[in-house]
Amino acid sequence: MQHNQVEQDHNCDLQRTFFNNTNLEGVNFRTSFNYSIDPELTRIKKAKFSLHSIAGLLDKNDIEIEK
Repeated sequence: MQHNQVEQDHNCDLQRTFFNNTNLEGVNFRTSFNYSIDPELTRIKKAKFSLHSIAGLLDKNDIEIEK
């Protein structure tokens, strides 16, 4: 995979989308960002996340994550 293709793959902006009481089992969020998922209210078994996209799982905790 070429470097520029990797950059293109990381452009799935969900623009402040909130997932609650949703079945997201097996969904691939590895290239997604700007979303919020409440893992206590949403089924996420076998969903895929990258390290840069994991913050969306912690939004409801009102914590700061530094890169």
